[in-house]
Formats: sequence, structure tokens, C-alpha cells
Amino acid sequence: MVHHVKRQFVFFGGKGGTGKTTCAAAYAYALSRLGIKTLVVSTDPAHSLADAFNRPIGLDVIPVAENLWGIEIDAEEEAKKYMKAIQDKMLHIVSAVIVEEIKRQIEIAYMSPGAEEAAIFDKFIELMESIGNPYDVIVFDTAPTGHTLRLITLPEILGIWIEHLIEKRANAMELMKVAAKYDKDLLEKIKEDPIIDTLQARRDKFALARKILTDKKNTAFYFVLNAEKLPIIETKRAIEILQKHDIGIGGVIVNKVIPEEAGPFFEKRRVDQEQYLKQIDEMFGGFGVARIPLLDSDIKGIEQLSEIAPLILKLDEM
Repeated sequence: MVHHVKRQFVFFGGKGGTGKTTCAAAYAYALSRLGIKTLVVSTDPAHSLADAFNRPIGLDVIPVAENLWGIEIDAEEEAKKYMKAIQDKMLHIVSAVIVEEIKRQIEIAYMSPGAEEAAIFDKFIELMESIGNPYDVIVFDTAPTGHTLRLITLPEILGIWIEHLIEKRANAMELMKVAAKYDKDLLEKIKEDPIIDTLQARRDKFALARKILTDKKNTAFYFVLNAEKLPIIETKRAIEILQKHDIGIGGVIVNKVIPEEAGPFFEKRRVDQEQYLKQIDEMFGGFGVARIPLLDSDIKGIEQLSEIAPLILKLDEM
């Protein structure tokens, strides 16, 4: 029997090393076991999705289990494809005189900060547009917090910037039309403007991404942290930023919780951890908090993922 899909897009993020990949993989697997067609996507440069499932996962979508597919996005590779697409489009628009200069500028842009985020963002949209055909849910295993926040807030920031570019281009075209009033050839050339068409298509993509990310019924961000001081501080700041951008928080997962039966060796750490767990409940309890115990070995493979999957899935019931 197919389980009711609560959200179509789920993001897992947090400080590096907290276990967010394991949680994303377990959550995706749990959904697939309920008959939900699920795609799990890694955007973390230090990919470990393949390790979590204990099988190779690469640049192309591959089946991982029944109703479950996986892909690891390579930011550098996506940036190359992204810049190549821009170059091909621009070379059809600009004069042959400045072709080499355009190529040079695009090479510089490829090396510039933000190029990889923009490329991954395009891949995000491509995958999001596949929702419903064939996937019911897409689970994103994201990069460490700072990188992810830049990516998630990109649509709002770049949306404003591109609106400004469209306005500037529209004004320039109006001036060209005035100049071409008595020049039929020029007037014919500027009837259609491929540059403004490209900018508007880009703006529409940003608008779609913004709409998806702020749709709290269908999109949520889950934070994974350990019961320690720095992850708590980082999670608090990240949640505040996402809330400022009107992005829904699905819940908080505390990983590697030391169980009472861990023995005297862990006793002092367990007592310290109890204070942090209390703090986490007070700060994040309103979003829902799930706990995953510290296990005696790393989680690898579907069999072990299935053991922690129900603990994470409980967040959907909170």
C-alpha cells in the first residue's frame, strides 16, 4: 500500500561530519519501502551517498533499490556544462567580432566564486521539474551548512539582480528602436531580442525555484546535528536564515546520541550530552526532534539504513 506523500522536496543539511548523508539515505530508503518513488541526490562535494548505500553512485541517475534512485552531482562538471551552454547561446547572439572576447569572459566566469553554485542550482531545477514523472519525492543530501545556505537563498538574491538586468536591457532596446526609426534594416534586426528572451527565461527559473522552496506544504529542510555546542549554534543560525527567506523547517535530527547502557567509559560524555539534548529540545522542539543512538559501527548498506529509517520517518508525523 502506497504511503501518503507528505512533501515532494526534502533537504538534509548540517555541519560536516554530523551524519546528514546517512540520514538522507535512510529517509529516502524508508519512503521507497512505503511504495513512494524516491530520488536521493547528493550535492556535497565530499560525496558519501555511495558509501551509505554501499554501492557505486555517480553522475547519472541509477536505480539503488525498488522505488529508489540515486545521483551524486559533480559541481565542477555541472559548472563546465553550464558555462558551455551559456557560451553556445551567446555565440549565436553576439557579433563575430567579439566571439573570442566572449569566450575569454566565460572562461573567467567559470573560475569565479559562485559559478558552481549557479550550475548546481540549474541541476536542482532540472531535477525538481521531474517531480511526478517519474519521482514522487526528491531527497537532497546537501553540502555543509554555509555552502547550502548560499545555494538555497540563490533564487531570491539572483532574482532581484536579473530583474534589474531585464530593466536595463529593455531601456537599451527602446533607445535602439528610436535610433532605428529611419533604418529599416536595423529595425528588422531588433524586432526580437534573444538576450532579453534569455534573461526572462532565467528569471522564470528563479521564480519557479523560489516558489518551490517557499512552498511549506511540499518542501522542508531537515537539520542533522550532534549534541555538542558548535553544531547547536550553527543549526540555530541556519534555521534563522532559512526562516528569514520563508523556507520551511521539517525538523531536527540529533545523531550519535550516547545510550544509557553505553557503560562507564562514556558516562561523563553522556552526562554532558544530556545538557545539550535538553538545550536542543528547548530551542528546536517546536519543529520536531528525532534522536538516533550512537551505534557500534558506521552505517553502511541498506540493511543498516533500514534500522534507523523509522526513527527519521517519525518526523513526518510530528
